[in-house]
Amino acid sequence: MLIAEVSKKYDLSPDTLRYYEKIGLIPAVNRNSKGIRDYTDDDCRWVDFIKCMRSSGLPVATLIEYVRLYQQGDETIATRKNLLVEQRNQLALKMEEMKKVFERLDGKIDRYEQTILEKEKELVKM
Repeated sequence: MLIAEVSKKYDLSPDTLRYYEKIGLIPAVNRNSKGIRDYTDDDCRWVDFIKCMRSSGLPVATLIEYVRLYQQGDETIATRKNLLVEQRNQLALKMEEMKKVFERLDGKIDRYEQTILEKEKELVKM
């Protein structure tokens, strides 16, 4: 699959895909005989994984480290797992914080809606 197709499929610009590869955020992409990037299913799985992890807020440096460890082979399985567990724990904390903010916003919105209802009731009485 050419970079334009991958770009469209994952809603990432070709420049972003090239940058991800350059900094090691995704492993080096296969190239055809003309030197043009030719994304395999494995390459696309990496793009999908990184996009998912980035959208949840995982740091680029952590993901680069994960890819580096992956490329070193099976002897890094435990380290990779620990890295992912640590990130999951941090994400769980962020989700709890976001839940509190969400609930606070709901309360604030409810107060505005209550104020609007009271004003509407006053208008109806007139």
